[in-house]
Amino acid sequence: MKALSLKQPWAELILQGKKKIEIRKWNTKFRGKFLIHSSKIPDKESMEKFGFHNLPNGFIVGQAELTEVKTYPNNEELLKDKNLHLAGTGWGNKGFILKNPKRIKKIKQKGNLGFWEFNQK
Repeated sequence: MKALSLKQPWAELILQGKKKIEIRKWNTKFRGKFLIHSSKIPDKESMEKFGFHNLPNGFIVGQAELTEVKTYPNNEELLKDKNLHLAGTGWGNKGFILKNPKRIKKIKQKGNLGFWEFNQK
């Protein structure tokens, strides 16, 4: 199954249903269910901003479904969806639309860039 690595607290915010769009600088043709991997190193500034102190890092923590990719033509359009992606303007202009987030039992795992293939042994 495909997986995507995200720093905490972004992985947790997706699982809580508060982050419905993941902003990236790159596009993907992939659509469907994927695993959410929390990167080994958290985004400390965002952890503090959203009031998190101790979230799992270096684990597959859940899954979600990527249904479409929205391209933002400018920062003004990007900021209109701020309540859905919770990010600033420096993260990119591709919005991965996420549905059906689900928490799963944690699996210790190293991450990778982009969508990567997870094969549980």
